[in-house]
Amino acid sequence: MLIPCPHCGARDHAEFAYSGDAGLSRPAPDAADSVWLDYVYQRNNASGDHVELWHHIYGCRQYIAVSRNLRTHEISGAQFASKPRAES
Repeated sequence: MLIPCPHCGARDHAEFAYSGDAGLSRPAPDAADSVWLDYVYQRNNASGDHVELWHHIYGCRQYIAVSRNLRTHEISGAQFASKPRAES
């Protein structure tokens, strides 16, 4: 599977580390235990289009958000997970 890194171009998936679902929002530190339990352990069994985080560990070392179909593994796009900070 080739992952289109926005910085390095298309690269083999072996250069990346899967970092999880890009759509999850971390609860507040003081959230109820039940909220943390759901965040850590409960996942939907997604099928179809999905956005994932991948870390380009053997390349530019950036985190990217990859749009991928979980049934066909077809990748429809990728972008940096966050905008790079401006240099000061």
